[in-house]
Amino acid sequence: MSRILCLGCQRPEKACICAFTADIANDIHVLVLQHPSEVSQSKGTVALLAKSLQSCQVLVGEVFEQQPDFLQVLAQYQAVLLYPGAQAQVLSRELCASFSLSLEMNKQASLVRSDLAPEDLAQHASTSQKSNSQAKVKPLCLVILDGTWKKAYRMFMLSTKLAHLPQVSLPEHLANAGQYHIRKVAKKNALSSLEACCYALALLEAGSDVVINNGTANNMSQEQASQAGKYQPLLEKFNQFNQFHLSFRPALLDQKNLKDT
Repeated sequence: MSRILCLGCQRPEKACICAFTADIANDIHVLVLQHPSEVSQSKGTVALLAKSLQSCQVLVGEVFEQQPDFLQVLAQYQAVLLYPGAQAQVLSRELCASFSLSLEMNKQASLVRSDLAPEDLAQHASTSQKSNSQAKVKPLCLVILDGTWKKAYRMFMLSTKLAHLPQVSLPEHLANAGQYHIRKVAKKNALSSLEACCYALALLEAGSDVVINNGTANNMSQEQASQAGKYQPLLEKFNQFNQFHLSFRPALLDQKNLKDT
């Protein structure tokens, strides 16, 4: 007997994630490059992210060098890669402010998207791409690699165009404040793709008004909320998503995990 699937998320009803999504109009377009092994991962966060952000695109693969949709994004946007590589610059006040011209174009595009009918969006996107090319100022796009650290590194190394993108990383006190308790991570308190995306968007969209404090992991809750901005509701939904999955674990397993932390 086939399982009944939710019409919203196409998951079995018992594993439906619709209750854990938010509706957020992000100014900066998000492109998630997802490793194939993550697609069927029930505890993955990209599905939540894609259903919550109004401007989010997910491409699945391992090598994107000649992927048409990826190349189109590079042509249309000023893409920045959220990746803590050796060349990454921390999202400081000054760095975020340097993207102000591109961010203004994002905000204008966001206003247009909210006014246009769905059937007119494709034509507008094509027109915008031509005008942006002529002006040589493109709207921002945040690129994220979704996979384990090992697989994300492999994706990064297999696509030279990724290595040529400007790389940005989160301030250390945010990068080490993850609440992803339902999956094993290579580093304690590592962020999920959803958390990293929310913080990066909040910092970038705040531009020169961003406030980056030197907090510690022990008193992050209030500071995290202030820096997450309009993405805080999604982070709260993410916490509920965590609790939902933890509710299926045997009590003894939870006790063991608590001892290990």
